[in-house]
Amino acid sequence: MDTYAVFQIIWWLLLGVLLSGLAVMVGMDMGVGTILRYVGRTDLERRVALNIIGPHWEGNQVWFVLGGGAVFAAFPLIYATAFSGFYVVMMLLLWSMIMRPLGFEYRSKLPSVAWRNTWDWALFISGLVPMVVFGAAFGNLFEGVPFHFSWNLTSTYTGSFLDLLNPFAILCGLLSASLSVFMGSVTVMNGAEGAIYDRARSLARIASVLAIMLFAVGGFWVHGMQGYALTSSPGAGIAQTPLQQDVALTDGAWFTNFHAHGLLWLLPVLGFAGMLLGLLSAVARRSHLAWWLGAVAWIGVIGTAGVALFPFLLPSSSAPAQSLTVWNSSSSQLTLTWMVGFAVVFVPLILWYTSWAFYVMRGKVKAEHVAADKHAY
Repeated sequence: MDTYAVFQIIWWLLLGVLLSGLAVMVGMDMGVGTILRYVGRTDLERRVALNIIGPHWEGNQVWFVLGGGAVFAAFPLIYATAFSGFYVVMMLLLWSMIMRPLGFEYRSKLPSVAWRNTWDWALFISGLVPMVVFGAAFGNLFEGVPFHFSWNLTSTYTGSFLDLLNPFAILCGLLSASLSVFMGSVTVMNGAEGAIYDRARSLARIASVLAIMLFAVGGFWVHGMQGYALTSSPGAGIAQTPLQQDVALTDGAWFTNFHAHGLLWLLPVLGFAGMLLGLLSAVARRSHLAWWLGAVAWIGVIGTAGVALFPFLLPSSSAPAQSLTVWNSSSSQLTLTWMVGFAVVFVPLILWYTSWAFYVMRGKVKAEHVAADKHAY
């Protein structure tokens, strides 16, 4: 295989790693925000839940930066097309993300009940909305996004915000939110005791069952869809534009890669296994194991979607032949080569310091310690 094509595939795989890291680490924090008002019935209980993720939530934002930076540098045409077409969605995501740090930092600054309840709801919204948007984005990739290019590769988005909220996208958004709630619940179990622990355990069971059902329904739904098939193009590893290919819509096309390479079926199996074993671990009060199995479930779900879509990254519903793929939307070989070098250094470094931070901050968060610490959230 051509060297350029190898680097394109490497960055497709690394993009999957970064999206999985974002889903696991940021989704965990947002899950805690989503369930905050359920697991915490009193102000002190909610403060305990917030302080469980307090040492980590800011550091976990690096996965957002890495994901956005990777798309910008490795697949600039994807970045430009998606950010211009999804402008309203991006603004919604941005404002919900702005609310999140404000909620953490301002919530406990005043003793007013109304003040703290307002920020609790802000944390709920800023936890739930981004994860629904994250899942809905994957759903829209399977449906196709309404955009096309002019002769000079200027993209034009022809849909509306409501078009992005189609039934399948909503299902994928709910799947994403369910996995986020599961991760948040087992995270609270890891750090809490008593009534907070029991409520989080109850939510973990509900969220995992819902995720299993939604993932199964989504699989059958995709099987009945028309998928995209690349019928002609300059080929992998050749500099090209989206104006140089032909794409056909065919029944069952999203399963082509799985039928061609049987081992790829291990990815959806991994997703189901992570959810089911995570459920059993939460029931058995093995919350740390449940957390790792939740991460496995995320990897299985995102891996399944990525393999089904490959080589497509942003299919076009209004002009299928102008869909963006791994081959026609990547940066130059030189850029990808330099980026691989940086990734080899910094991705392991991020994994190391994240693991170190969790190891140092391990243990239960005591309500009396939170109450006595004026610097606690």
